[in-house]
Amino acid sequence: MTTFPKKIVLASGNKGKIREFETLFGELGVEIIPQGTLGVSDVPETGTTFVENAIIKARHAAKVTGLPAIADDSGIVVQALDGAPGIYSARFAGIDASDQDNIDLLLDRLDGQTNRNAYFFCMLVMMRHADDPVPVISQGAWHGSITQSQQGSAGFGYDPVFYVNEHQCTAAQLDKAQKNKISHRGQALTALMQQMRQVFA
Repeated sequence: MTTFPKKIVLASGNKGKIREFETLFGELGVEIIPQGTLGVSDVPETGTTFVENAIIKARHAAKVTGLPAIADDSGIVVQALDGAPGIYSARFAGIDASDQDNIDLLLDRLDGQTNRNAYFFCMLVMMRHADDPVPVISQGAWHGSITQSQQGSAGFGYDPVFYVNEHQCTAAQLDKAQKNKISHRGQALTALMQQMRQVFA
């Protein structure tokens, strides 16, 4: 029988991400604790790749709390922008940019572009402790395209402008259960849980 940790700190203060992790891990009897409730501050994301930033965040949260930690680094990769915003997705329009600021800048940069292909990418890292030499790492990608205008009010981030071809709607028009099954984070979490079952067997 797999014995997961009772508590895992999530190295994020993003309310949308917190809700998704709480829902998915709650089914396993694991309590997800946002790092902010334990006094963990954000750590500078000095990596140049998604995996580097995820490791930096997970290690910091585990070191401060003494708990196993999970961090994700995710973003949207737009073909016509040579992969931007990428790791800078959350601060595309500036350090304190809102979701709306980032969306407005993305639509502005893509004005007149016919190639609107894009994908969400998520890298997850789970560290059992701050000095874990073999962190559990998984990833997921969710392909679609960028719409001309915003549609839908669910989700967060770039969801209102990310068109999901198989459902003929934006990510912000999907219900939570649908999104969790097919999203980049849902894919990465499924893969992470499979690996965690082996690690904690």
